[in-house]
Amino acid sequence: MTERMTESARRIRFKAKLLQPAAAAKGSSWTFLKLPKTASAKLPSRGMTTVEGSINGFPFRATLEPDGQKGHWLKVSRRLREAAGTGVGDLVTLEIALAGEEPEPKVPVDLGKGLMNAPRARAVWSDITPVARRDWIHWIVSAKRPETRARRISNACAMLAGGKRRVCCFDRSGFYSKSLSSPKAAIEMKTG
Repeated sequence: MTERMTESARRIRFKAKLLQPAAAAKGSSWTFLKLPKTASAKLPSRGMTTVEGSINGFPFRATLEPDGQKGHWLKVSRRLREAAGTGVGDLVTLEIALAGEEPEPKVPVDLGKGLMNAPRARAVWSDITPVARRDWIHWIVSAKRPETRARRISNACAMLAGGKRRVCCFDRSGFYSKSLSSPKAAIEMKTG
């Protein structure tokens, strides 16, 4: 009984509106929602956080993204949206909890090539946690210009080869650097 109460206390329940991104490519089928500040405040990190839960009762596992305002947002795929029986503009009910294990992040091709050419960096990369690898990747892909991204890959390989396990001075929340934010929502057209 106590275990069930503890598990229930760790679950975060809230409602949020399903939004269409303004900058979505034509034919794009994903949507997103912003977590209420009270829900984000219950999470242990202002950065990327992997959760398990349900949307309108349909189970999912996903990584919440930082919104740059000390909160989080969630990308909702078309498959998840359809399975949950919801659409753009609908108010959905979510119940989430921290995932038991962090998923392995997908390594961008250019970073993978850099690591392949730096055996000492690759050895440290293999020894760090998925969260640390995710932070390195996030730092690299948050570069706005291709030359900045290439420089970050080179620097990351050098730092890893030197034994550095965490990227320094990277604001995981985007709040101080303003490098991260949620998508802008499309303006809903009213008919009639």
